[in-house]
Amino acid sequence: MSFAIVRAGGKQFRVEEGATLRVPSRSEDVGASVELDVLAVGADKETRLGSPLVDGAKVTAKIVDHGRATKIVVFKKKRRKHYKRTKGHRQGFTTVKIESIG
Repeated sequence: MSFAIVRAGGKQFRVEEGATLRVPSRSEDVGASVELDVLAVGADKETRLGSPLVDGAKVTAKIVDHGRATKIVVFKKKRRKHYKRTKGHRQGFTTVKIESIG
């Protein structure tokens, strides 16, 4: 079983073929095929590390969906000063399916 460590949106993910994962928002359309940066690739007994990327390694993924995560509430308060602010945030994400590791 082969795996790869890829970088997408400044974060690192361990992926295998057929896996589905959420990465920070990407601008490509749904159904588009994208290539991810490969930091490491490995199999049962062998692992290749890149510096920073592995030469010749390629991970192809297909964009499945775009969405937004659940809302988080940011609350600021200063005691005794009658100051409080509430703000919400929903982070965007893109769901991708790993098609091939090569």
